[in-house]
Amino acid sequence: MKAFINLLKKGSKSSLSAAVVNFILGCLKLFAFIFTGNIAMFAEMMHSFGDAANQLFVFLGSAFSKRSPNEKFPLGYGRLINLVCLIAVIIVGILSYETVKEGFHHIVHPNETGGPILFFWINIAVLAIGIILEGSVLRKAGKEILEEAGESSKGLLTPFTKSYLLIGKAKPATKLVFMEDTVATGGGIIAVLSIIIARLTGLGMLEGIASVIIGVMMFIVVGIIFIENAQ
Repeated sequence: MKAFINLLKKGSKSSLSAAVVNFILGCLKLFAFIFTGNIAMFAEMMHSFGDAANQLFVFLGSAFSKRSPNEKFPLGYGRLINLVCLIAVIIVGILSYETVKEGFHHIVHPNETGGPILFFWINIAVLAIGIILEGSVLRKAGKEILEEAGESSKGLLTPFTKSYLLIGKAKPATKLVFMEDTVATGGGIIAVLSIIIARLTGLGMLEGIASVIIGVMMFIVVGIIFIENAQ
């Protein structure tokens, strides 16, 4: 057991923290979706639970890939992380499809936007918490990218800016977390804007459009990660 725990300590810290944060956010968004029925919140809920699951897989994969070579695997377990990333993107791909499908449904059959003001503020509050927490995970992953590239990670905004220029030098696990939380943070902002504008204009279809956009963003990450890890 001690050896197993020591092995887990070698896993990607950004993946583990991202998994925990996204699971908590997924639960909050599930509550908000059940309470308000907002489709943009549904998209964000699916995204958070999907990220939590695959980032947990990536954490475990990054840890087990550090195992020493043996007779069965004389070259070591380094490629295990690539296999785990492929499994992770399949999960996200399925959730992306469901998110886009539900988004299209609510574009054609939009919800009423004039519900209780309490529902509006619950959605905004939960999404704001998500943006803050996912932004903090994004910054942590950005710092890891800079460290892996041998660059300084000092500065409040440096992990949000310079990391995109050096993302090609990041480890697969770190890159996956960084890209997924980029989409998660951006998706949260899109969801907030869609809910506010829909409330002000009465155009409920905007929330469906936001769901489709978030789903497509998830698909893009899936495609990039799949191509890089299938090689």
